[in-house]
Amino acid sequence: MKIRPLQDRILVKRVEEETTTKGGIIIPDTAKEKPIEGKIEAVGKGRVGDDGKRIPLDVKKGDSVLFGKYGGTDVKIGGKEFLIMREDDILGVIE
Repeated sequence: MKIRPLQDRILVKRVEEETTTKGGIIIPDTAKEKPIEGKIEAVGKGRVGDDGKRIPLDVKKGDSVLFGKYGGTDVKIGGKEFLIMREDDILGVIE
């Protein structure tokens, strides 16, 4: 299934966190925090400014990004979990 976010929304797939530490300790699922890093899977066309012109997004498909711990909305598409968020919710692009 294909999805295209609207306006300045972005579809992000969270990066899976490590299940063991460097010392070999296994972290149980109940102790894990949600990752704040992800990869952009799809982007909207941009928001419309006050003058009626479309403002393009600064991010693109394939970018690795950092976002707030509680940012975005969790959605399940085709059995996979994603986040839909606005461009404003992204804190930075990992280069």
